[in-house]
Amino acid sequence: MSKRDYYDVLGISKGASADEIKKAFRTKAKELHPDRNSDNPNAESQFKEANEAYDVLKDPEKKAAYDRYGHAAFEGGMGGGGGRGGYGQGDFSSAFSDVFDDLFGDFMGGGGGRGGRSRNTRGSDLRYNMRITLEEAFGGAQKTINVPSTAQCGPCNGTGAEGGSEPTSCPTCSGMGKVRATQGFFTVERTCPTCSGMGQIIKNPCKSCGGQGRTEKDRALSVNIPAGVETGTRIRLSGEGEAGLRGGASGDLYIFIEVAPHDIFQRDGTNLFCRVPVSMTTAALGGDIEVPTIDGGRSRVKVPSGSQSGRQMRLRSKGMPAVRSSQVGDMFIELAVETPVNLTSRQKELLREFEQESSENNPESSSFFSSVKSFWDSMKG
Repeated sequence: MSKRDYYDVLGISKGASADEIKKAFRTKAKELHPDRNSDNPNAESQFKEANEAYDVLKDPEKKAAYDRYGHAAFEGGMGGGGGRGGYGQGDFSSAFSDVFDDLFGDFMGGGGGRGGRSRNTRGSDLRYNMRITLEEAFGGAQKTINVPSTAQCGPCNGTGAEGGSEPTSCPTCSGMGKVRATQGFFTVERTCPTCSGMGQIIKNPCKSCGGQGRTEKDRALSVNIPAGVETGTRIRLSGEGEAGLRGGASGDLYIFIEVAPHDIFQRDGTNLFCRVPVSMTTAALGGDIEVPTIDGGRSRVKVPSGSQSGRQMRLRSKGMPAVRSSQVGDMFIELAVETPVNLTSRQKELLREFEQESSENNPESSSFFSSVKSFWDSMKG
């Protein structure tokens, strides 16, 4: 059976560059690898065919000979790889080594770089949920929190080795953190079972930390809460997270803020809203009312005569500050006209007299009932 053209095997043109040839082979190797094609009985032979093509085309001298003579260039002792098909096991390993990490990245958890993982592993980030009052959010606060975490072991200075001795290179993987095993025509790379991928072993572990280089410890931290924070604000304390493994850098601590609901004020960004009840007579005749402000002070607000429930009035710059900014929001007063209850006989008599005298003084009622009358008339028609 005649061999297919090497360029056709890789799906490239004859004028392809070295990078294009390499990229095409990587794509084919991933596509045809037997581990991904258990249901394709031809995958192994196609995989070998792609490797044979790449073994020739990646070499400038072999490529030039192939371009001139075709497959005949490697027949009858004219060169090329050893073994059947123009390549041998050694040639395969050489050709495949530069794409090993790409091919096995999906199986090995991604990344796939050569060598062991960082010996000084960074510590994990920590999260702390903090609940504060609206007053604290307005003026800022200094809070002290207790954080259960891990800290660098003092006796071994974070190395994990007793007496400050240094860890030694793992004899199984020679410090690489990974071992390779050849299975048939391909190679599998696994985490070293001796050092668990660290590349180093500790012959005499520290008695205080058991060789981890860190110990559990509760810490008291002072946290500065800036004025203007909202629910969901995140404050980062660099290096205050979990200690790193065997001297690695510490993680960070993230403070997540929750502002508790307030009995008087409702917040919307930098603005505050306050619902203030007013008497029916004050709403009708007008007058002054006193309202609280978030800074603990008081402000006098003039209520115009004839005010209805829901009317809003603005107090400028009486709201919340913006975080790390000179901008300050406003405070909105919403009137709630209150109907009196538990009236005396005299009060009821006065209200009835008032009702008789004020039938033309309720514009909203007049407009509503006029619309209702028109609706009923239209329904009769």
